[in-house]
Amino acid sequence: MTTPSADDPQPFVPYGTPDAPRIAVRGEAHLEVDPEIARIGVGITARGKDRRAALDDLARRNTTVLDLIKTYGDAVERLETGAFSITPELKEKGRGERVHAYHGHVHVTAELTDFAALGELTTRLADLDLTRVDGPWWALRTDSPVYGQARRQAVREAVQRAREYAEALGTSLAALLELADTDVGDARPGSRPGRVRRFSLLGAEEDDTAAPLDLEPQRQYVRAQVTARFTMAPPRL
Repeated sequence: MTTPSADDPQPFVPYGTPDAPRIAVRGEAHLEVDPEIARIGVGITARGKDRRAALDDLARRNTTVLDLIKTYGDAVERLETGAFSITPELKEKGRGERVHAYHGHVHVTAELTDFAALGELTTRLADLDLTRVDGPWWALRTDSPVYGQARRQAVREAVQRAREYAEALGTSLAALLELADTDVGDARPGSRPGRVRRFSLLGAEEDDTAAPLDLEPQRQYVRAQVTARFTMAPPRL
């Protein structure tokens, strides 16, 4: 049987040793910030006696919506067209299957950064005939610096908590062994993650211009959580 030397690898001890006791802590951060973007969905509907009439009407209404959104320039960060459909409507009575009319639908999504323009745009869109507006969905950008701020705050809290435990034992931290990111994301107290306020308006029949909606941005809640493990200098108990 050989005696291990000082140069041999030391066995892993998960719970530390009397000469190098370990401490494991958790650090958390909860930030409440203003949203950076708002998304709205616009559903455009058209109807015609035949397929071509429905398509032409849908194309005209779609162009009207897109042109209106584009007039807001830099306030609109992204504009995308989603689902498109043309559906025949069959007559309820009579022999055989005869098409009574065709219904067309196209969905557009707009992402805005200017919330002052948001209320005016949503009102003007909702004032269009056969147009549905859903939203707004408030959010942060995926690369928002707020997420990094939350992570740094969580790390600082973990270090501070570990120091307080060490000081309570009359010692100090020696080295960081591990830092793990356990949870980063949005948290909305009192609701499920991802739940948002929304409104829906159908096109008005009046010729008068509707007053702009006063939309209050929904505050965003960002959470970060880390676990950290340190070694301490041996305390004198």
